[in-house]
Amino acid sequence: MIEKIKNLQIGEVQENVDIKDYTTFKVSCRVECLVKPKDENFLITLVKFLKHENIRYKVIGKGSNLVFVNPTFEGVIISLENFNHLKVKENKVIVGAGYSIMKLSLETAKLGLSGLEFASGIPGSVGGSIVNNAGAYNSDMASVIRSVKVLTPQLEIKNFTKEELKFCYRSSFLQYKNDYICLEAEFVLEKGNDKEIMEIIQKRREKRLATQPLEYPSAGSVFRNPEGKSAWELIEKLGLKGKKIGDAEVSKKHANFIINTGNATGRDIQDLIFKIKEKVKKEYNIDLIYEQEFVE
Repeated sequence: MIEKIKNLQIGEVQENVDIKDYTTFKVSCRVECLVKPKDENFLITLVKFLKHENIRYKVIGKGSNLVFVNPTFEGVIISLENFNHLKVKENKVIVGAGYSIMKLSLETAKLGLSGLEFASGIPGSVGGSIVNNAGAYNSDMASVIRSVKVLTPQLEIKNFTKEELKFCYRSSFLQYKNDYICLEAEFVLEKGNDKEIMEIIQKRREKRLATQPLEYPSAGSVFRNPEGKSAWELIEKLGLKGKKIGDAEVSKKHANFIINTGNATGRDIQDLIFKIKEKVKKEYNIDLIYEQEFVE
């Protein structure tokens, strides 16, 4: 299989790779094959081949919400790392799905474009942020997106409007359609003062450093906030700060963060998330919704 993929000459192909550094949790997982297509045409060639051969595959961006539960993954991981183009014209921004949303926030701020300040601390890719409608500070991707280019299950490239993406709180149409692949996005931002925008970003960065365990691998906030409540507060009131399973720990600094204190496994992280969810349900009768995707 790997030799056949190499013969397609679509981009970088690696065998027997530990993708620890491709997820923000830094969990070790050996994959049979990691492929980085050069562009969307090569991606289509690859997916067409994998579908024809009935080979399992998973598309990843920055891996900020992915938890590989097992120590191995049989199949192909497709990294959109090369989908990192950026074009800015006045207040319109066209950017590849593999581009860092955090980097995009900073780059647009320097140009005096406002709207992505909320994303300056989100460790994901543009594509992943769109799929999950990532947000913070009462704003999200839905507030700045105009359209998204996707690869459909029929291997056709189509543009989806903001309305067609059916954005809602931390969710979108693409979140429930894993066979659609986000390729590119168009944002419409507001013109502003670059110094004022950068000042907002800097103040928020200082606040994050003071309140979040950024010195440890994590996936940011684990649970969505239930309506009218804060997930961190519910977890903290249950005395779960510092709770550990293996090297996965509920942060003592922020109760809605699970951190990898050393060599946490995906199973450790999954078990801890489920344990928290179970305890909150039992105590408060609230079903916390976690933002992570578990890959078995």
